[in-house]
Amino acid sequence: MALSRRKLIDDSFSGLGIFSILLMSASLVVLLAPMVVRGLGAFCFRATVEHLRVQFNEFGVGNAEDTAADVARAAVARKPAFDMLVDFETELTDDFVREMKYREPLDELKKSLRELLGPLPGDDRDKMPLPRQWYGQTRWQRALVKQHDVLYRTEWVFQTRDEMGKKTFVPRVDDFRGTPIEPLFAYVEDHLEEMMQPRWTLHWRFLTQESIDSHFFGGIWPELLGTFYLATGTMLFAVPVGVIAAIYLTEYAGRGRFISLLRTCISTLAGVPSIVFGLFGLAFFINGIHVSDNKSVLAGSLTLALLVLPTVIRASEEAIRAVPRTYKEAALSVGAGRWRTIVTVVLPAALPGILTGIIISMGRAAGETAPIIFTAAVSVGKPLSLFQTLNEGTPALSWNIYNLATEHEAIDEIRHVQYGMVFALVFLVLTMSLAAILVRARISKKLRG
Repeated sequence: MALSRRKLIDDSFSGLGIFSILLMSASLVVLLAPMVVRGLGAFCFRATVEHLRVQFNEFGVGNAEDTAADVARAAVARKPAFDMLVDFETELTDDFVREMKYREPLDELKKSLRELLGPLPGDDRDKMPLPRQWYGQTRWQRALVKQHDVLYRTEWVFQTRDEMGKKTFVPRVDDFRGTPIEPLFAYVEDHLEEMMQPRWTLHWRFLTQESIDSHFFGGIWPELLGTFYLATGTMLFAVPVGVIAAIYLTEYAGRGRFISLLRTCISTLAGVPSIVFGLFGLAFFINGIHVSDNKSVLAGSLTLALLVLPTVIRASEEAIRAVPRTYKEAALSVGAGRWRTIVTVVLPAALPGILTGIIISMGRAAGETAPIIFTAAVSVGKPLSLFQTLNEGTPALSWNIYNLATEHEAIDEIRHVQYGMVFALVFLVLTMSLAAILVRARISKKLRG
């Protein structure tokens, strides 16, 4: 009876464990699936002729003849709409009363058309300082949104003074009944595809191009490179210090009060909020010892190194302790010194465990935002050379994701950039972790002979 009960309990725990794994896997899929799907939308989407124009004019990408042919086809489809607009404006110049009546709704219509198609006939590009004003919508989904803005204007209807307003859409054509511009709305509705020339494209240059006009155009290369610099720099500082500290604590330190205090400090450091590290990095590394004149990758890496240092120390310490004592005794018995035994025997045997801590720390360093706000991150910047990292700040994926989601003036226009950054950050962390895991597996295999 006792044996059957034990078997039942074992099976219950096994089933509970499997259920927990399946539940965690399902949760991970639910969390990551939307991120991956929307993130891939930054690379694979229906691009309009305006996207071709941006790529050719701003980045020199594309075939000149093919681009010119697509632009010409779009121009032919847009000409009737533009002609209606020009004819109506010409007519208004001869009638002051009608101009006063239609000027405001016409200006609103022209604003919506500019957002959809780009500059209109008669517009002066010199008076348009922003690149976003030089081009129409580069993505078909956004073009459909702007088409709706052309066809309808938004009004808020209030039933009572204390009641919240109800959002309604009123057809703009009602404002222009009986005018030469009335057919324009039906034309835009029926011929948008000919006007925008959408086609599926794989925009892998999203990873390699710089952004233009606050991420309205271009890619995320400065952010991607900056994140790599920060993660790599963090490991360069944290790993040697962490491993040396672990060696001291396991092989040389005794059991005195000082060592107990030191271990307590390391444990406490692991629980300090990350924003505190950012403030400390600003106060100590930048304003205190002046490792750089202002924000820099160097200051950010040093701050992140302090953040992940407890993880590296603890993982390395446990890995060193896990090395069988016979390894050390065998090395010492053949005449090797203590330090030589640690370097040639203990560390190679503990390396897989040490790499586990490094992998965890690397992922955290790449994804942290708070510590680099004050020490390294800038909202907009160019890709840095290796020498520039010593004294200049850099865009970073984690900071720019937050910045775009909370502070950008037109987040709906560049939502794909935000999801593309999230996807790139996850991919970068997974790639760096996978590389470290492969190195760890290879070392483990060599140790097993």
